[in-house]
This record gives sequence, C-alpha cells and structure tokens, in this order.
Amino acid sequence: MTAPVAVVTGGGSGIGRATCARLLTEGFTLAVLDLDGDAARAAAGPGGTARALDVADAPAVAQAFSELASALGRIDVLVNNAGISGGPTATVCHETPVEEWDRVLATNTRGPFLCSRAVLPVMLAQGSGHVITIASVAGQVAFPARCAYTASKGAALMFAKSLAVDYAHTGIRSNAVCPGFVRTPMTQWRLDIPELAAQVESHIPVGRVAEADDIAEAVAVLASGRMGYMTGHALVVDGGWTAV
Repeated sequence: MTAPVAVVTGGGSGIGRATCARLLTEGFTLAVLDLDGDAARAAAGPGGTARALDVADAPAVAQAFSELASALGRIDVLVNNAGISGGPTATVCHETPVEEWDRVLATNTRGPFLCSRAVLPVMLAQGSGHVITIASVAGQVAFPARCAYTASKGAALMFAKSLAVDYAHTGIRSNAVCPGFVRTPMTQWRLDIPELAAQVESHIPVGRVAEADDIAEAVAVLASGRMGYMTGHALVVDGGWTAV
C-alpha cells in the first residue's frame, strides 16, 4: 500500500517539527517546506523531500508545489503551519508599523492562501485531500497588544472554513487547529522569565503551557482520516484557556 503524502510548511522547528515527527510515526511520506532548508531536511525523515521556501512568495510556492506533485504523484494532506508572531513593534494598532503588519499578514494569511491555492488542483484531480491550517485561539479571542497577529489568525481560521464550504462536495476537507500558548522557539524567551511564565500559566486551567507535541497530536488525528466527517471545524487545543 502506498504511503499517504503530507506537505508541512514551517516544518523545520516548533509545532511544525513536532508535526513532522508525529506524521512520520503514522506512516506518512513528508515534504517539508521551511525558510531554513537544512532544518526542513532534518525534519523530512527517510524518503522525505525538503526545500527552502518563503510561503509568501507566490511564484516560488507555485513552482514548489508543481514540482512536489510531479515527484510525489499525489498530496493527501497539506499542513499550513508556517507562521510568525511579529516583532516587538507589532503591538497595538496605532503603534504597529505598516511594514510589520504586512510581514505578519503575508506569512500567516497570504501563506496559507498561496499554498492551498497551489495544492487544490492536485487534490481535485485525486478527488480527495485535507487542508489543515494551524490558526490560534488568537483567531477567536483577541490577544492584547498583538493586533497584527490576532487579525492574521482570525483570517486564517475563516479561510479554513471557507475552503471547507467550497470544496466539501469534491471530497476535500479543511479544518483548523487552534493552539493556545505553546512552548516553541518563538515563545521560549517569555517562558524563560519566571514572572512572565507564571502569568501565562495562571490563565490556563490545566496549569501548564502546551508542548509542541500536544499540537502535533491534534494534527495527526485530523490527518489520519479517522474523523472523516469533520470539516470546517476549529479544533481548540489550549488547556482550557478560552473556556474560562
């Protein structure tokens, strides 16, 4: 039996790297895309494919997916994981530079659009496929002083729902995973400061931040096809944070 194929963007570190490791245990063949080509190659595993890619670069994305489809023969799952939170100046609206707003939206919203747009013809030809977009609970409740990030993740979440509505009749599903606060290289600086870590954890009913493996497990459940009737859903994995 041919192994299913998954493409993971931003797969070189954090949630993406953990997702790659988890999907490998599920028997997937991986194509890993990341700004850091070496990190992507390390995550791809035996028989996997990797390349450096900026998901906001439209010509590069189109070329990458065309070549992947030709080389791999099919793409069963796309995990739109590449994302950024923005730098220190990406804060409240009137203080956020336009350039920083554009940078965050380019990766977190334009990226999933371009990658999904590139993979959908492959999935349509197959008559099946699953697009899994890593959004955030910030797409459901506003993170203070993170205007661009919150807006980008809200857009990513609604984009995932839009795909679900438009393509369900073709056999293609689309779901979002919405993590809360996760320990990754992007957030570790905050968790290394005891007072800030305690502040974050005080808002999480289970009493700890998520590990990247916690989110990867949710992605793997969706990617497995075991929940085949689920589409257009936002799977919240936040330790109860948004339930309070």
